[in-house]
Amino acid sequence: MTLRSAPAPASASVPPLALRARATGGSPVRDILAVTARPEVINFAGGLPAPELFDREGVAAAFRHVLEKTPGRALQYATTEGEPALRELLARRTAARGLPTDADDLLVTTGSQQALSLLATALLDPGDTVLVEDPCYLAALQVFGLAGARVVAVPGDADGPDPEALADLVVRERPKLLYTVPTFQNPTGRTLPAERRAALASVAARHGLWIVEDDPYGELRYEGERVPWIAAHPDAGDRTVLLGSFSKVMAPGLRLGWLRAPAELRRACAVAKQAADLHTPTVNQLAAARYLAVSDLDAHVARVAAVYRERRDAMLAGLPRALPEGSVWNRPEGGMFLWARLPETHDTGALLPRVVQEDVAYVPGAPFHAGPPDRSTLRLCFVTQTPEEIGEGLRRLGRGLRGAV
Repeated sequence: MTLRSAPAPASASVPPLALRARATGGSPVRDILAVTARPEVINFAGGLPAPELFDREGVAAAFRHVLEKTPGRALQYATTEGEPALRELLARRTAARGLPTDADDLLVTTGSQQALSLLATALLDPGDTVLVEDPCYLAALQVFGLAGARVVAVPGDADGPDPEALADLVVRERPKLLYTVPTFQNPTGRTLPAERRAALASVAARHGLWIVEDDPYGELRYEGERVPWIAAHPDAGDRTVLLGSFSKVMAPGLRLGWLRAPAELRRACAVAKQAADLHTPTVNQLAAARYLAVSDLDAHVARVAAVYRERRDAMLAGLPRALPEGSVWNRPEGGMFLWARLPETHDTGALLPRVVQEDVAYVPGAPFHAGPPDRSTLRLCFVTQTPEEIGEGLRRLGRGLRGAV
């Protein structure tokens, strides 16, 4: 009798990805950067600081110091909340800008993007509602989508979210938070005036709402007067989370950010961070603290801002010849981005492939909208290229737009 072995069982499929992972797409900006990575492309799509302006010597000296003087500490685990020396220096900088802050009010994060993720973990349950600006920072939409939140755009105007519309939405939707980039916003470059900030703070106080105030660009001011943070408004002190970052003023590769929040929420974010990465890299924190202690970061930022202003002006000067007749755009007082709207018959997403053939790129405006998109809009980053490169990029952009319609 011949014994036959049983057929090998068929390989079963592994369980599917989480619904939130399947439902949340990648970043359109990252996708565009991957397609346009060729060195000949003049890329207005990214939000990258100009690398030639990094204080390479100052940062290198700070790292050398901590690795030579305190290598055991620099290369060791650290506390979740962040290195005390760095938190103390950050607290002083924050207080000097009009918001009394102690070191214990701060949690150091691995970039301010992580701060957003920690807040989503600490505040949001699946199905909760989040209110956002329209248009809104793309990576924030990703964070809230991955948290399973329902994202609703607040109608607004050139000054930002409309306070009456916000109040109506709070009553109707019962959201957990409003997310805003009030100074030199990504993507529009706009800045909310003081009166609008006060009105938003008043709505949050009357109706019970967290405000997440993201401020990665605020120090990059080229003209005009600084507008105080929403977090400094009396109505908002107990319900505003302020996010900060070194990415735009020191170097994004350091991945150093922070959040300032009321005690209970800050503790919840610290617990979430313990589950994410235990703590932000110790050597980076100590190097940043050393840099702040011995270098003049404000003077460095002033030098960077002066160069960025020239580049903004170069873009503003070239736009009338590059964009179709009837286009409009803003004049940001600082930051990194400019927002343009073409005549309504233009779809900037559909036009992009033809423009890329001219070796230039932008970001279509549609993905920045949580609600119905405005497909005639686009975002341009003006800080990464020199004025000469900007001029050539705009000439290419004009050729691409003319050839695509």
